[in-house]
Amino acid sequence: MHRHPKSRPPQRPPAPVAATPFPRKTLAAIALLGALLYLMPLVPAFDWVRPPSRETVLSILRNTPAPVKETVIVVKAPDPPEPAPKPVEGLAPKPVIQQPDVTSSPGVPRITDPNGAMRPFYVALEKAEQQKPGVLHVLHYGDSPTTADLITSDVRALLQRRFGDAGHGFVLLSKPWAWYGHRGITLNSSGWTNDPASYRGGVKDRVHGLGGVSHTAWAGATSTVKLPDAAHTRVEVHYWKQPGGGEFRVEAGTQTVMTVSTAAEKAAPGFESAALPPGAESVKLMVTRGGVRLFGWTFEKPGPGVVYSSIGLNGASVQTLVHHFEPNQWAEALRHEQPQLVVINYGSNEAENSDYVDRYYSAEFRKLVERVRSFLPDSAILVMSPMDRGKRTAEGIVTVPALPRIVEIQKQTALETGVAFFNTYAAMGGNGTMAEWYAAKPRLVEGDYLHPTPGGAAKVGGLLEAAILEGFGRWKAGK
Repeated sequence: MHRHPKSRPPQRPPAPVAATPFPRKTLAAIALLGALLYLMPLVPAFDWVRPPSRETVLSILRNTPAPVKETVIVVKAPDPPEPAPKPVEGLAPKPVIQQPDVTSSPGVPRITDPNGAMRPFYVALEKAEQQKPGVLHVLHYGDSPTTADLITSDVRALLQRRFGDAGHGFVLLSKPWAWYGHRGITLNSSGWTNDPASYRGGVKDRVHGLGGVSHTAWAGATSTVKLPDAAHTRVEVHYWKQPGGGEFRVEAGTQTVMTVSTAAEKAAPGFESAALPPGAESVKLMVTRGGVRLFGWTFEKPGPGVVYSSIGLNGASVQTLVHHFEPNQWAEALRHEQPQLVVINYGSNEAENSDYVDRYYSAEFRKLVERVRSFLPDSAILVMSPMDRGKRTAEGIVTVPALPRIVEIQKQTALETGVAFFNTYAAMGGNGTMAEWYAAKPRLVEGDYLHPTPGGAAKVGGLLEAAILEGFGRWKAGK
């Protein structure tokens, strides 16, 4: 039995303070600054300037908190060594492998998988391809691009077009950042306090659910999701059972589909699912009594087909999952999903700090991979390297020095722990790619030389899907 950290019901938040309108002089200054920011990129010498997004501008005018920036990795000594984990049945020892890196081969990008780690995923893909009953679950963990469902939405669409659409998957209850979103989903909420694990470590007990965000609220809070289509037939809510917990209700149209009390003698993860009425296009959750702590909800169809859950955290890094995800609770959330594939897609934010990469990254990345593998010994695990990341120098836009080292560490760790590896960096072009993407018409990367535009994200998503299909084809041919 897992031991869970003690938890108290959420404390009632203070009454909201009304926003104070800006003085006219302040508004005039903001308008002048905004005009300069949007005009400067038209001058070649200042094409590096990136104007604020529409969401940031609106948050300023509404006098609400600005979106959280990407977090900078703080160099810290790693935690003391953990006790050796107990052997897990079916988990093979780390193999020592000498294999060539096939991901840089010309033509279609390939997944490096000498140990056959992708087999559970390919078996499920074949069943979906043959229209056999069942739903194939993919959990894609990533940093800021995936907070807006970039890359993941493209892979989802491509795989569902080929193997069947079994639903959208996991969505947070409320937006931790103004730009959080999923393609095809409209999310509106009010009354929630959001604590992401990637921002100041999140909540003290480190319980952040499947998606890395703890949402707390009191009676009156609501969250409404408008679905991409009316074919979803099931909703499941992820929540925290706790002493003194309150109650929430879920409705679809005029029909109540579930009423859940979160009260329990001991704190523990809770999962409650219910059927949606035929033709349901939107689903609403309301806190009806007391205080509750929720983590998100999933939306599925009967299948056969693919559910591809995008689990992105702004500013996330390997440190986020190793240090700020309580292991027992996270293990239970992962096992509840029973995924056939987990994608581990980090490294862009770590590349800002060469000292951290040189001193600590290898050990912490290995700890993350081994932890997920011990939680899910029967699932396929795919390490997906970060994209190229650029910075402007006197010589132009160049790849940040730590990025190739991160990719090499990830590849070697994947080989040594027996999981699969996809070299996104090499597949998209390798060193200096962001310089080419920024010069492209239209641009494939934003002015920070890190975040892809929708066109760039579609390109990366297409590369991953092509590599998956190539590996799937080779697996079928070799059976």
